[in-house]
Amino acid sequence: MKRGFYTIMSAQFFSSLADNALFVTAVELLRANGAPEWQRAALVPMFALFYVVLAPFVGAFADALPKGRVMLISNAIKVVGCLMMLFGNHPLVAYAVIGLGAAAYSPAKYGILTELLPASQLVKANGWIEGLTITSIILGVLVGGQLVGPTISDHLLALDFPYFDTGIDTPAEAAIAVLILIYVLAAWFNLHIPLTGVAMRPLRQDPEKSLLSNILGLLPDFWQCSKRLWADKLGQISLSTTTLFWGASGNLRYIVLAWGAAALGYSTTQASALVGVVAIGTAVGAVVASIRMRLDTATSVIPLGVGMGLLVVCMIFINSLWVAVPFLILLGGLGGFLVVPMNALLQHRGHNLMGAGRSIAVQNFNEQLAILAMGAFYSLSTKMGLTAFGAITVFGLIVAAAMLLIGMWHRHNCKRHPREVERLLEIARRDCCH
Repeated sequence: MKRGFYTIMSAQFFSSLADNALFVTAVELLRANGAPEWQRAALVPMFALFYVVLAPFVGAFADALPKGRVMLISNAIKVVGCLMMLFGNHPLVAYAVIGLGAAAYSPAKYGILTELLPASQLVKANGWIEGLTITSIILGVLVGGQLVGPTISDHLLALDFPYFDTGIDTPAEAAIAVLILIYVLAAWFNLHIPLTGVAMRPLRQDPEKSLLSNILGLLPDFWQCSKRLWADKLGQISLSTTTLFWGASGNLRYIVLAWGAAALGYSTTQASALVGVVAIGTAVGAVVASIRMRLDTATSVIPLGVGMGLLVVCMIFINSLWVAVPFLILLGGLGGFLVVPMNALLQHRGHNLMGAGRSIAVQNFNEQLAILAMGAFYSLSTKMGLTAFGAITVFGLIVAAAMLLIGMWHRHNCKRHPREVERLLEIARRDCCH
């Protein structure tokens, strides 16, 4: 890998670790404040909100500045969100601000890979970044669970500063203070990300128009980028697959917490370990995919998505930890093996069609819209009385049916447009065309 790749991975690791620890902390903060169940479920769609609203703008922003600088600014926004949560703002509002930072971070995080590396290394690089991201999820949910647990939180709350009242009085608040330091560490790595040498694409500005008019002028550009990616015979398949995967798995993170409480009687700290178990399987699947898969064979993993959906439904029959652990590892493994080559293929097509930042912004818009829609459905259903078991069944069936339709869509493309599909696959095989 080129110089700077491992600096990018380090920055991503610590930023993602703090994101995931903060999710568990926010759940506990709402629980401790006596918030209803639907508000805890609403954390997921609130985090996704700015991914959807700002998608037309963050991609262009990521392409206009060095991506290391964009990642630094994004981490600063996350720190602001943490401070809001720490000093009295409603956790859902503060968590949405943290989602704003994540929305700006993502196009730079993934886009810099296509600027730094050739096509032949994209699957391997995605294996690295997904593997480290999943590792950060494992550690993040465990760190978050332990920080709000009695053992560590008692020590944190015992710390006292003379002549200064921090206002930190609960385990969740103490955990948030620690996570701010992790975001600062990630920002330090951002400062050391090297320039890739790729020319920046400045934001189009008309001096005769107002700032608002110039910003809104990005909407037609985003719309054209979206149409271009959805019209691409490989881009549409990889985009629909990753959209479905993240829409389901983004909400499954909370559903596993709810399932742990309902099926096993676990607390937030105990149930957070189950999310880590799924992540272990995802990390293994991501690593195996990075070794065995290539860009031109990425679409062969589509049937695994159907199997993954059916496995999710089977969760409702499990009430033993000894059965749950290997089952969740297998479920995560299928997801990791599915998403790594599809992510790499989508990045490759997007980079060739419109530029890295804009491509990732289009991807994030679709994926986070799916998370937002599914999360809103789950939160509303919970408020209306749907159990965790019912939600798991619905999610699993949606994933299995949708992946089956995506597979049929790809076979239709191969039959009706064989020359175009083969041309795109040939581009994927050649680094000089990337």
